[in-house]
Order: sequence, then structure tokens, then C-alpha cells
Amino acid sequence: MGGFDSARRLLGLAYEAAMSNFGSLECPYKLTFSVTYLCQSRCKTCNIWQIKPRDELGLAEVKEFASKNRGFRWIEITGGEPFLRSDIVEIVRAFWDSSAGLYVVTMPTNSLCNHDMVVGKVRQMLEMGIPKISITVSLDGYRELHDNVRGISGNFDRCIEMFRKLSELKKSYGNLFLVFGYTMSKYNQGELEKTFNEVKKEIPWITHNDFHINMGQISDSYYRNGSIDLSPDREFAAAEIKEFVSRRNFQPGMIPIIEGIFLKKLSEYVRTARQPMKSKSLDASLFLDSYGNVYPSIMWSRKIGNIRETGYSLGEIWKNSEAEEVRKIINEGREPVSWTACEAYQSIVGNVKGII
Repeated sequence: MGGFDSARRLLGLAYEAAMSNFGSLECPYKLTFSVTYLCQSRCKTCNIWQIKPRDELGLAEVKEFASKNRGFRWIEITGGEPFLRSDIVEIVRAFWDSSAGLYVVTMPTNSLCNHDMVVGKVRQMLEMGIPKISITVSLDGYRELHDNVRGISGNFDRCIEMFRKLSELKKSYGNLFLVFGYTMSKYNQGELEKTFNEVKKEIPWITHNDFHINMGQISDSYYRNGSIDLSPDREFAAAEIKEFVSRRNFQPGMIPIIEGIFLKKLSEYVRTARQPMKSKSLDASLFLDSYGNVYPSIMWSRKIGNIRETGYSLGEIWKNSEAEEVRKIINEGREPVSWTACEAYQSIVGNVKGII
């Protein structure tokens, strides 16, 4: 991918983000897409692994959806474990081939799939020419803690090895962005810095910039964890996040800058239990699950339509009465409170006043 085309795509994303400051766009530029609910983890914080998915969207359906909705500039692929989809490369390619403006694809992994397979598939994605691909290696604690929270013995060591292998790949591909993803909850409160230090023993060149932090969230439609109490002590957790963030160094670039703002606002959210700024759900983004159901966001269990019922086109869903009611609720400040990167990033770039 030439530098000119990459710059053009970045400017296109920046333009859409800027326009989202003034209201709902004609079509979303950000799609969060759960490609499967299959997962090998047994997390204490999430019940996705208990789902036995059937009739998830097939590749032909994904291709149809991508071909009829070409405006996406940012695709966040999630699961379950995305790499359990044997056709994950073809799914990404469907969006890449359909969108003249796609700039960034992000994806997490629990590191439990075959590592050589994952690295090979990430390499295929990188070689498509997508300007930015971001992979998050999920890691919720040091060795004993992570394995306990995730319910899989040896998972910590697999995360370390996955990060090493992807780091080697990154040396050959400048379009790969790589971080550890730490989900904070009552199960690992107070252990963030120790986790960092233990990881540094394994990977000496790691820095605080290589860690992304999220708070454990509740969602009946996505995580299926409404019966689980994840809440840490808010003041303690807010201070822990603030201290960790203070050890990060400034880095240029779209993703690091937005990430830095997100983390500063995360401490505020944890301390106050209030959303730092109005969301851009159904203004700039939406969530699509693996059955074709469309929601405002991962955290908001209010279904507004299903793409199978509209011939895989979002147009009708984007403008239906349910979508309009959701926008009204957001504008009136009655939306469910949450602050997770899946939704917060587009809120940050769509609320310039909230940043200042």
C-alpha cells in the first residue's frame, strides 16, 4: 500500500470523525463485529465461553454485508476468540476489498490458538496492505493470577510467547500495532504494576506503553455476565490506573494519542461511575453480533435490527424508529453508563469539547 493511499485513508477517517462532532452521520465509519462466540477461555469476568453458538453469519453473508455497506473506515473484530474462525483472513479481506476508505482493523486474541497459525493469518492480513492492523494480546495478571482469572492453566506463558512471535512479525511490517490488553476487575485489583513487572522479566524491552487497560464491563447481550459482580474498590482502582498511566511516555500517532486520552478518562470513569463524555453510538458506530443482530454498542443490550432481515444492508436499520429512539436517549443523557475502548475511541474524536 503506497504512502499516498494510506494518507488518503487516514484523512478520510479524520474527516468522518470530525463530522461526527456535529451529529449522526449518513452511515457509520466504525464497526465492531463479533465474528463468533466460540471461546476456549473460562473467564471469571465473562460468560461468552458458555454460549454454544449456532447459525452464525457465514463467509458468504459477511461478504454480502461488506459489499452493501462500503463506508467503514475502522473495523474492530472481536469474539469469542476471532482466530477460531478458520476464515478470519477472508472476513477481513471482504471488508478490505469492499471499502475504498478502510484504514484500521483491530482484533484481540486469548493466545490459546496455535501460534504459528495466528501469526500466519496476521501476516496475510498485513500483506493485504491495510494501513494499520492492531492486535491485542489479552493478559489479566501475572502467571498464577492470569491463569486463575482466565480459567486456563498455562495461559500466561502462551500470552508471553504469542507477544514475542507477533513482535518478531512487527519488525517486518510497519503497519502492525501490538499491545497487551489488561481487563481490571475485583479479581485482579491492585495487581497491575506487579503484572507489568512480571511480564518485563519475560520480555525485558516491554514498557508501560505496551499495556492497554480496560475495566471489566457488564453486558447481558454480549458478555452474558449480568449476574457477576466485577466491581473493584473505585477509589483504589482509579488511583492504580492513574499511577500506571503516569509511567507511560508520549508517543505520536493516531492510535497512541487516542489511547492516552482514553486511559486518562478511564481513571475518571472508575472513580466517579459517570461516563466521561457522550457516546457516539449510532452516530458514528454500531455493534454487529455473529447472528446479524445490530446494537448501539457492545454494552447496550437494545437490539435495533438484524441484517439478515434487511438483505444485509444497514441503511434501513440505521434510520429506523429504534435507532432514532436510541439517539434521543443519548442526546438526553439517559444512555447506559460505560467506558470501554470499543466505544470510547469514537466518542473521544467525536467530542472535541469533552477532550479540552
